[in-house]
Amino acid sequence: MIALHALLAASRREPQAVVCLDGAGITRFSTFQAQALGIAARLREREAQRIALWSDDPYVFACALFGVLAAGKVPVIPANAAPGYLADLRDHYDAMLDDGELAAWCAAKCADNATPGIATLATSATSAAIDAHAPLTLFTSGSSGTPKPVHKTLAQFDAEVRTLEAEWGAWVGDATVLASVPHHHIYGLLFRVFWPLAAGRPFDRATCADPAQLQARIAQCGAAVVVSTPAQLSRWPDLPGFSALAPAPRAFFSSGGPLSADAALRYAATFGAAPLEIYGSTETGGIAWRRQSETDAWTPLHGIAVRAGAAEEGGALEVRSPHLGHDDWHRTDDQAAFDEAGRFRLRGRLDRVLKLDGKRVSLGEMDSRLLLHPDLADVRTVPLAGATRQRIGALVVLSAQGRERLRLEGRVALVKALRRHLAAYFDAVVLPRHWRIRRALPVDARGKIQARAVAEAFDVREEGFELLAEWDETESAEHAEHAEQAPTPPARAFELRVPHTLAHFAGHFPGLPILPGVVQVDWALRFADEWVPGARALASVEQLKFMAPVPPGVLLKLVLKHDAARRRIAFVWRFGERDCASGVIVYREPA
Repeated sequence: MIALHALLAASRREPQAVVCLDGAGITRFSTFQAQALGIAARLREREAQRIALWSDDPYVFACALFGVLAAGKVPVIPANAAPGYLADLRDHYDAMLDDGELAAWCAAKCADNATPGIATLATSATSAAIDAHAPLTLFTSGSSGTPKPVHKTLAQFDAEVRTLEAEWGAWVGDATVLASVPHHHIYGLLFRVFWPLAAGRPFDRATCADPAQLQARIAQCGAAVVVSTPAQLSRWPDLPGFSALAPAPRAFFSSGGPLSADAALRYAATFGAAPLEIYGSTETGGIAWRRQSETDAWTPLHGIAVRAGAAEEGGALEVRSPHLGHDDWHRTDDQAAFDEAGRFRLRGRLDRVLKLDGKRVSLGEMDSRLLLHPDLADVRTVPLAGATRQRIGALVVLSAQGRERLRLEGRVALVKALRRHLAAYFDAVVLPRHWRIRRALPVDARGKIQARAVAEAFDVREEGFELLAEWDETESAEHAEHAEQAPTPPARAFELRVPHTLAHFAGHFPGLPILPGVVQVDWALRFADEWVPGARALASVEQLKFMAPVPPGVLLKLVLKHDAARRRIAFVWRFGERDCASGVIVYREPA
């Protein structure tokens, strides 16, 4: 291990040591060192002190980050590069370095660089010096979605990478670090940039989105570990090539939220062990880890002290850690219960506590209770502001059993069963009044679930209807067992409420309002395009039929069936037991 502040001046790192892999390409330490110092030389000529950094390329980002530090400037790392987001952060930085400028700087060979003295910078101890306590600024959105600056020091990151190396370094060994997470947040920054550089372990330049891409990268680098999030890891087992990854990664790391037990056990069944989950935050750094194939309790990381706070204050988890930058106990907003072995289980967020009709209710506890129901795979409750009082909304993801109940009994019966389940733990007045069913919870690039995005699921969509449920439809077990024909195309279903106030009813027709057929086709096309990107490249609509009028206030069900080979999506609209419209969307082949 080389201290992060000494990385550019280190004489212990072999110049030919591999820093980064890019397919068949290799970038060595001498190149990284020279390019980082070249950026530092350019930045010393500028007055700006706080430098916002953005690059989608983790290698370019790493060069820029250490170049900013070596120049004695303060790196400011925004969570994304959206113009509106950067505008919100404008008071936090003086200048911006993005891909356009950085890629050009890094592409220039050291010997040809026009900056005076660049050829000798790699051997200059003065130019490579970095303050061990140099400041860095990251941003977290917490649960509200509002960017919040978090000021840390390089010493804190150095302490954390040493913790990671003490915990798993011998086991990870010389494996290449593959990742599906961005490096603009603390998790990706640590696992994808700082830890590999400090430990002399190569990282891969690509961002892996699926098992096929993982396999291609493994074929290039051999032994590997994978850094990902619960949202991505939960999706991969259903994608082609997942079980065939070879050689199997030495470990899957996961952070950003809890990985479902079902997903964890699927990894254990395929690779012999569940992913290593890391619990922590931008403010605290890493706190604990677990592997659900062994236990669902969290074990404190090497050198981290934890305890439960006062019961009258909610029993918050408290942490003392070298990652904090001070020696005091830090109170988190997570409630924890400890076992005799010193491990703990999280009992929900203390900052998700509401008072409804004089009743105190923890949304974290409500989520945990709902997850005990076998019909649910995931859930997030959220406060909703009503016209006269606050209510609770529940956004749920169904398990296979839940999808079957939905198919057989319908959404109303499913929601009633969930409310009965919750009524065993909570007063009736605090039970969720609004329910939405989705295929997955909304997550950001870090795998974090944002309260704002959850609440938006309860809003009226821009088309004017309320989307109550969406799910993947499958054949019943009985039908699938006796079916002799080829498998049916994949199907997706939606249930929505058509309000009386929908603008399309105005004048269509006076005294007998009905939903226009062109609106039904448009809605089907919009849902089809959300499912199959490119479906709005419409070639034709065929076999169009309107069998029954749709009045205001009804609950409509839409079923889509996708025939990818023929670029056709069949749709059927129903209310009650009646089909009211159907047709086939034919979309063009991509240009």
